[in-house]
Amino acid sequence: MVHDSHRHVIAEPRRRVELDSAEALRLLGSVSLGRIVFTQHALPTVRPVNHVLDDGAVVIRTHEAAALTSYARQNHGPGVVVAYEADAIDPDTHLGWSVVVTGYARLVTDPGELARYHTLLRPWVDQTMDQAIRIQPDLITGVLLTADGGPGEF
Repeated sequence: MVHDSHRHVIAEPRRRVELDSAEALRLLGSVSLGRIVFTQHALPTVRPVNHVLDDGAVVIRTHEAAALTSYARQNHGPGVVVAYEADAIDPDTHLGWSVVVTGYARLVTDPGELARYHTLLRPWVDQTMDQAIRIQPDLITGVLLTADGGPGEF
């Protein structure tokens, strides 16, 4: 491995292994932070958020003034299309995994469910997070980066 003070260059090849949806969801549930991708003013927007996996759905907390909350509230159809990404990739070895869930985001409106999510999912920012959004996955993809040889692509 070549090393300088600003970055690491990995000399060993990496192999990319596609994960099945069950393993991808299991890995997603093993971490608490990810990134939600949605459209704001016709442009892609990314926000770091924390999440919990609940019965196969990704749930995040948000606040009343958030753009995603507003879009989810205005949409009376199946919801707002979003992507959710989480990963655990070692910065030195570049080994790990990445999972992307694409689906419809809907505002949680049931008071009992909302109260349960407030208990399960503590906000990681110092801001009132009084809303919750559930993302029902329609497409789940994941990759594992391993060091057991072969051409690496990521």
